[in-house]
Amino acid sequence: MTILALTLYCAFFFFSVTYYISTLATAPWVMRISCGARLDVHTAPTNTFWYKDFAYTGGIPANATRPSYISPPLKTLRYFPLSSGPNNCYNINRVPKGHYAVRVFFGLEGRPNFDNVPLFDISIEGTQIFSLKSGWTNQDDQVFTEALVFLTDGKASICFHSTGHGDPAILSIEILQVDDRAYYFGPAWSQGIILRTAARLSCGNGKPKFDVDYSGDHWGGDRFWSPIKTFGQGSDLARSTESGIKKASNTPNFYPEALYQTALVSTDTQPDLAYTMDVDPNRNYSIWLHFAEIDSSVTAAGQRVFDILINGNVAFEEVDVVKMSGDRYAALVLNTTVTVSGRTLMISLHPKEGSHAIINAIEVFEILTAESKTLLEEVSALQSLKNALSLPLRFGWNGDPCVPPQHPWSGADCHFDKTSSKWFIDGLCQYEPSLNMAYFFMVSALDKQGLRGFLPNDISRLRHLQSINLSDNSVRGAIPLSIGAIPGLVVLDLSYNSFNGSIPESLGQLTSLRRLNLNGNSLSGRVPAALGGRLLHGASFNFTDNAGLCGIPGLPTCGPHLSAGAKIGIGFGASVGFLLMVVCSMCWWKRRQNILRAQQISARGAPYAKARTQLSHDIQMTRHYNQGNARTAAENGPSLLS
Repeated sequence: MTILALTLYCAFFFFSVTYYISTLATAPWVMRISCGARLDVHTAPTNTFWYKDFAYTGGIPANATRPSYISPPLKTLRYFPLSSGPNNCYNINRVPKGHYAVRVFFGLEGRPNFDNVPLFDISIEGTQIFSLKSGWTNQDDQVFTEALVFLTDGKASICFHSTGHGDPAILSIEILQVDDRAYYFGPAWSQGIILRTAARLSCGNGKPKFDVDYSGDHWGGDRFWSPIKTFGQGSDLARSTESGIKKASNTPNFYPEALYQTALVSTDTQPDLAYTMDVDPNRNYSIWLHFAEIDSSVTAAGQRVFDILINGNVAFEEVDVVKMSGDRYAALVLNTTVTVSGRTLMISLHPKEGSHAIINAIEVFEILTAESKTLLEEVSALQSLKNALSLPLRFGWNGDPCVPPQHPWSGADCHFDKTSSKWFIDGLCQYEPSLNMAYFFMVSALDKQGLRGFLPNDISRLRHLQSINLSDNSVRGAIPLSIGAIPGLVVLDLSYNSFNGSIPESLGQLTSLRRLNLNGNSLSGRVPAALGGRLLHGASFNFTDNAGLCGIPGLPTCGPHLSAGAKIGIGFGASVGFLLMVVCSMCWWKRRQNILRAQQISARGAPYAKARTQLSHDIQMTRHYNQGNARTAAENGPSLLS
């Protein structure tokens, strides 16, 4: 009995662990952020978990007013005053590669009124997906925006762009993983496509519901379904059933079964069913229509057949729900893509067999092409420039510099390269009409902006720059040598700053340079000869108001010109000479000390030393006398003998 119990226990344990691991392996990745919250939050009635808002972005946390009862029951939000810049982003890291439903709920700071209801734009991964319109607080499906997007680089960037109508205020952000093939709509579908939810309707239902309210599969992305009781003017009747629905919650979209348990059915007096909605013109839309035969009056195939028209054009002919789904109480999903040139999208169901049409749910997605990103190297260079210049917050250099194209970084001029399908920066300036550069497009310039700091060497990584204008600021330090590595630079205006040192010789390598303004700085030394020669070819250079510059007409004459090698040699020689002087001085001082020490010793033994000195003197005198007499005798010897 003990062995049997142990065996059963082990089997149960193995089954539990296996089930737990398989559940973890198949559970979608989820990130929910309660904006402005300082602590993690759980919300009723589903005990949904929300992460605290920490280190994702700037802005200011505040108490929230929910604009709608469908908004998450959260008490805080984060808003972005214009003083923090026109572009503000949530940057969320460690997002596994995959397909996601990204949803953003908007909030209201304080008590809602006409004056503080903000209108702003929202972008995901650099693609603008939504613009809030007046009156959004009065429409439940407008208090949030949602899009299906592929996240492939391990992070998500969700940005809010001021439009001058109040401060963007964000209640919550959700990133919910869905199946990689969710909402596949045909050959045009790809990772470069974003589907923005334009409408999602549950027909015949009277209450707004999320997938979680339907006990839907987590891989569905917890979609929100707006209720619609009627298409209007007594044209339809609501139907519902408690019978189970087959083929509902299937991969890859995992629709909740309860979605098909309500429907709208046309009437005898108005056999056509028609739904009309406002859309943005000249856009492509992916339309998903949901059906299940739940009307007890239809018992077999052929009893209800209808055509589906979109803006008057037949999209599906002779739709027989029972026949196409295989049975009554079985789900059928039809999808098509249409281009809408006007501002209205109308979906019509026209009966052909039987007198009534039926529909259970409608989804409409705007098809967006994901924006290409700016070259990563240039984004990094601009971030380095932002830090080096202590760029004010009001510039809002957050997110991608060039996308969305409606909201580029202030002071950064962007250009799209069709060959690489990337954006790059070709100007840090303001538009110069006299240069006839029609391709320059500026939102605002970097001149006269109170910039401080220095110009980093990383600026050379902006290799596509054609114009730099940082004039009338307080930028200090040396002009980087690396500027000479920007091959296409046409305009360089660093006038009226605090640059010092010499003008780099590398600027002479800028063969395209047509305007160079370095006036009003503290530069010194000789102007590079290559720049001086360029003046003969119509270039416009200004070096005035630099007390130490010389070497071209209009500036003081320079002294003898020394090459860099000569300057190094002179410096080295001076250093060696100075070292020798130090060594000689030390040797003289040492010798002097020895002499003084010897004199002190002599002074202490003077009597003995004096006697010894006199004796030596007498001996020397005697030797000299004897030697003198001997030489005289030798020389006069022969004369004396005679």
